[in-house]
Amino acid sequence: MGDERWIVVQADAVEFLRAQPADSLDLVFGSPPYEQARLYLENGTNMGISRKTDEWVAWMVEVYKAASVACKGLVAFVVAGQTRQYRWSAGPALLMAELHRAGLNLRNPPIFSRVGIPGSGGPDWLRADYEWIVCTSRPGRLPWSDNTACGHPPKWAPGGEMSHRQSNGARVNQWGHPIDSGATTVDGDDITSGGKRPSHREANFGHNGDGSVKGGHARDIPRRSANGHGPAGSKGGTKTTRLVMTTKPRGSRDNGGYNIPALANPGNIIEANVGGGVMGDPLCHDNEAPFPEKLAEFFVLSFAPPGGLVSDVFSGSGTTAAVSVRHGRRFVGCDLRASQVELSHKRIRNVTPDIFTAP
Repeated sequence: MGDERWIVVQADAVEFLRAQPADSLDLVFGSPPYEQARLYLENGTNMGISRKTDEWVAWMVEVYKAASVACKGLVAFVVAGQTRQYRWSAGPALLMAELHRAGLNLRNPPIFSRVGIPGSGGPDWLRADYEWIVCTSRPGRLPWSDNTACGHPPKWAPGGEMSHRQSNGARVNQWGHPIDSGATTVDGDDITSGGKRPSHREANFGHNGDGSVKGGHARDIPRRSANGHGPAGSKGGTKTTRLVMTTKPRGSRDNGGYNIPALANPGNIIEANVGGGVMGDPLCHDNEAPFPEKLAEFFVLSFAPPGGLVSDVFSGSGTTAAVSVRHGRRFVGCDLRASQVELSHKRIRNVTPDIFTAP
């Protein structure tokens, strides 16, 4: 890498990953060719990219194995099966099964939710509105993550509406405290009373009339603009919203507020619009199957530390690369086709022409 902030070369995905030093990558994220979705011709030449399902699964297992050596963090690829003659290939499910059998450590797969292609359900089935994101990592906790980087202000106060039942039928709140009977306290503050659900704990947002904080604690909440990207303070960048929240159990003493988390975990359904004008850059449409910058941004901000090294071995139009360098991460990647390497270079130069030097 030297002093370069990014590099994209023409190479085979598995060979490229095997050439990277062990533990050198912080995040691998991208989207491989989908089985036999298209031929991915290069100047009219069939590059052999299209694969039948079983062959595709075996190939992707090798991709994940190589990535898992080079990457000490998360390895995540957006994948989707295919339906032919009213039969789904089950490619993502078969891939996860084979990764499991190969001894790789799977993580609960997130879903990329978007409005699918009209007619993708065929004459008798449902439109395909989501794709799987198959994730692996080393056993144990990730070396770095910010799982609320793309979160939102909490809807409920701690001890509020969120609850679930255990296998014995007892209802518990998010701390595991029973809420069906008796009073439960956290740090001396009642969160239930007389067996009532803790939804009776009120959450109040706002300021006093004089502009001072009403009761509790203020938080500056990062809020991305409509176009979904950009550094803080820049055009289209991250802004902050002042959130003030206080909590008080109904019918109990006012303890002066509760220090709530600024952002809630966003969950594993990642919604992002697709189509012209919402992908992040017009250049992405020079690739056959781009994904939106918002999807790449979710993984880069959540699972690659600032200054960390991100890789996409199916670079295509350079979406992951562009998002990475925009948000202060470094990038290394490849694509099998020279035309896509050139497209990636053009895309990244367009994003940061005055900051990063192309290879």
